[in-house]
Amino acid sequence: MPRFSIVVPVHNVQGYLRVCLESVLDQSYGDFELIVVNDCSPDGSSAIIDEFAARDERVVPVHLPVNGGIGPARNHGAKLARGEYLLFLDSDDSYTPGTLRAIAERIDATSRPDIVLFDYARTHWHGAVKRNRDAAVFEAPGPEVFTVAERPDLLDLFTVVWNKAYRLDFFREGGFTFPTGFYEDAVVVYQTLWTARTITLVDRICVYYRQRRQGNAMRTPSREHFEVFAQYERLFRFIAERPELERWRGFLYDHMADHYLFILRQQDRVPPSARPEFHRRAARDLRAYRPSGHRLGADIPRVSFTLLARTPYALYGLHRMAAVRRAGLRRRYRVWRRRLRRVLLATHRRLVLRRALDPDLAVYSAFAHRGVLGDPAAIHRKAREIAPHIRGVWVVGKEYVDTLPPDVEHVLPGSRAYRKATARAKYLVNNVNWANDLVKREGAVHIHTHQGTPLKSMGADLLKYPGARRGFSVPKMLRRADRWDYSLVANPHSELVWDRAYPCDFVSLRSGSPRNDCLVRPEAGRRETVRERLGVPDERTLILYAPTNRDHRQGGYAPACDLERLAAGLPGDHVLAVRLHPSLAQRHERGLELKDLARRGVLLDVTDEPSVEDLMLASDALVTDYSSLMFDYAHLDRPIVLHAYDWDTYLAGRGTYFDVTERPPGHVTRDEGELARLFASGAWRDEESARLRGAFRERFGGYDDGRASERVVRLLMLGEDLAAMPPTVPAPGVPSEQLARS
Repeated sequence: MPRFSIVVPVHNVQGYLRVCLESVLDQSYGDFELIVVNDCSPDGSSAIIDEFAARDERVVPVHLPVNGGIGPARNHGAKLARGEYLLFLDSDDSYTPGTLRAIAERIDATSRPDIVLFDYARTHWHGAVKRNRDAAVFEAPGPEVFTVAERPDLLDLFTVVWNKAYRLDFFREGGFTFPTGFYEDAVVVYQTLWTARTITLVDRICVYYRQRRQGNAMRTPSREHFEVFAQYERLFRFIAERPELERWRGFLYDHMADHYLFILRQQDRVPPSARPEFHRRAARDLRAYRPSGHRLGADIPRVSFTLLARTPYALYGLHRMAAVRRAGLRRRYRVWRRRLRRVLLATHRRLVLRRALDPDLAVYSAFAHRGVLGDPAAIHRKAREIAPHIRGVWVVGKEYVDTLPPDVEHVLPGSRAYRKATARAKYLVNNVNWANDLVKREGAVHIHTHQGTPLKSMGADLLKYPGARRGFSVPKMLRRADRWDYSLVANPHSELVWDRAYPCDFVSLRSGSPRNDCLVRPEAGRRETVRERLGVPDERTLILYAPTNRDHRQGGYAPACDLERLAAGLPGDHVLAVRLHPSLAQRHERGLELKDLARRGVLLDVTDEPSVEDLMLASDALVTDYSSLMFDYAHLDRPIVLHAYDWDTYLAGRGTYFDVTERPPGHVTRDEGELARLFASGAWRDEESARLRGAFRERFGGYDDGRASERVVRLLMLGEDLAAMPPTVPAPGVPSEQLARS
């Protein structure tokens, strides 16, 4: 008996069917049967099903003689199922890698619950991927196993069956079957959730839910949408036959009312000629099924409900016309409000720019206003220490304000306080360009710190790589860079790159990288403090995996390796910590496998750790691909592994300044198996690793001596003569002068 029976109904999906079936057959967990039900599809789907059945014995082909719809097709597949758990997958959707293994392990960990719910992401035809908007439900704290009475918020989730695994005995004993017609999922979803004795969640994106540009039957005007009345009739009858479910009658009524209102609001559901009839049918149900003394839920619009339930369609239609007109007026109001706001902003800017610069004000920002981070943070800390008269103000996005230390003054980007601070500040420190509307005033000092030593192409060099500059203009970016007064340089390589990539009139300060001060001269006890916070004992070996983003991929994410396999391949006293690129922290990639593996204790998800310097100090080795962290990490003289699995693709899509695989900071792996073997054998920290790391550090160590922050503050803010404070570790043959005109 297989662990899983996966039922895939098929009708007119030949363009997507291969992707769907391959996503199942390519799963690392192979104990399943794949029941593919051809619902008399008129296209080439039948041949594709037979092709897959011929190549893999786990595929069970079923060809129905007549088209009965998705519900009966699912029922037919469910009758043939032999697995312990039953899953349904629509034939234009697909599983993400590792899905079945994650579900199987969750089942084992929770003693075979009746239902397992898992998350999904919507994949759009134009390439965008968006995680389920209710993803927070899956990570909410609570018991491992529960009933829907303990978690009623589950009933508000998208009512589909393809994000659930049902214990087959539970499904059959309950006699659950799909009705014909539209909205068939809702019947089975609610019936099973209401009656399940044990439910559990998997906080992981397991399904890619395809959003078609055209061809979605649910968004096609037709009388098929009248099937919704029969589906709710079935659900109310189900409750009536089971007194123990009476508590859900009020919920079902509110959901029905909201659903009917939604269908009538949409222009792509009920045909205009049939809308009066739909209105009458809906009103009849709302009167017939309303529980005695029931009060509507707070999210049901009262006026719309009353007009639907108690008035003729003509009045409801007038109400909808008025609502559309009000929406148009609101749109025009927003347009005029934005125009007025622009005028007021311009006026305020002109008034502020008339005021003198504040010689004791410095404004900082880092990583597009994500917090007190990176080189600007190091400069800010040193300024507070040796130049306390200089007031430091940070520009921080609203969503990151809660991460700020309590003693840090901040302004929100675009606010009046922001415009006032940036217009009057003597010093502006950032590791990315300031916004276009920031005016460079005479006497203001713009200090650009960059974001580490460059490996990938930057600035004007991106003109050769159109995919890498998608979404922004290089000429506009260079005009913003024209405001730089000083460009901080960590090593001779960086200085040469910045001079070419940013053909602007700035001065290069051979200061070293301020954020690396803590790596070159570590603070006593900091490593131990971070490891204690992460829950990593001193005797454990902590491996930090920090991949960079990919410009050639929509959204920037490219799965580099099977994280679970990598973690399992490490020796027992090793801990894997994964830090995604900051640009991916709030995207759906976190939910593909990382959060689930972290919850299960397979690895640590440290993407949200504010300080990457803390993570580098706490770790014993770094695994990365093409991230600039390798240059910083080399200062710690700890092993580095370069996982260059897609080097040729990355080189073609983004371009690099040198071939890092030829002169790497440590061992180079090209595939996931090689990476796992490197750690299993212990070769990641052998003599060859130390030799490569030493050569890399000698080449790129440059000016980092642990005093970069002090050098910047004393020279650029205090105006001191630093002739007696040159970098203590210049590279061989490098001039000792600290300033150089670009």
